[in-house]
Amino acid sequence: MAQRFGGKYSNHDTSGSTPPPQGTRAKRIEVDPASGRAKILFIPAIPLVFMSLNDGAQGLALGLLAAATLTGAAWMLREGLKAEAAYTARKVAERPALPRKIIASLLTGAGVALAAYKNDPGLAAPVLYALAAMGLHVSAFGIDPLTSKGMEGVDSFQKDRVARVVDEAEKHLAAMNTAIARAGDRKARDRLAQFQDTARTLIRTVQDDPRDLTGARKYLSVYLLGARDATIKFADIYASTGDAQARADYLALLDDLDKNFAARTQKSLLEDKTDLNIEIDVLRERLSREGVRLD
Repeated sequence: MAQRFGGKYSNHDTSGSTPPPQGTRAKRIEVDPASGRAKILFIPAIPLVFMSLNDGAQGLALGLLAAATLTGAAWMLREGLKAEAAYTARKVAERPALPRKIIASLLTGAGVALAAYKNDPGLAAPVLYALAAMGLHVSAFGIDPLTSKGMEGVDSFQKDRVARVVDEAEKHLAAMNTAIARAGDRKARDRLAQFQDTARTLIRTVQDDPRDLTGARKYLSVYLLGARDATIKFADIYASTGDAQARADYLALLDDLDKNFAARTQKSLLEDKTDLNIEIDVLRERLSREGVRLD
């Protein structure tokens, strides 16, 4: 559906000069961890296929198998880089369950070995090429994180609860996007995107420290479920009637939700700081009993 552009500098802006909602924050820039070098590794399989077309049945089969193996290696590397980026971004994270980057290195070596065997049947050359390819791959991209971090005091039951709540919250956010598209209102869609950014900040806070789930669970389940239902109802009403009052009520609801979610996130951060201060005070007291004075 075509939408009229609106905004502060538009001649057709009918919304007035509405001030930005409280808690406006800089937009979080997402960088694709699998861009650049990782995507280049999808290319070698293409010329390998064309170079194998005139090599007979056996050469073609080996070429296609090598190309498929190299493509699988590139895909596995891309997923491994994404998993590593998610691991790095969190203060508390388990190591990736599947060592994708290591598997990508092995697949790269296997693909290069098959391609070398196609042109030079034997054992020595394919093995040497495979070892060289795996070494270069590890040098360029490294290996997967092999240990968990920040998991002290967090048991598997807590982690499973967080995973379930986060998955459910992401489903609610996705359903809101689907619903708001039916309304065809640019301002409502942009305001919803701002609220979703606030909600995802709370989600990341809980993922960083699963112990925050107890206080945030109501927000990520009950409140997000209510926001989803309200978005669906607004989209249905506004798409059929264009009711301005329904739009105003919905935007006011998003403002309230945004403030509440931001306050919950801030409270979690303050509680983390309080815990740190308590630990410091306990350490100071223990050192003072040992005769060590800290000025």
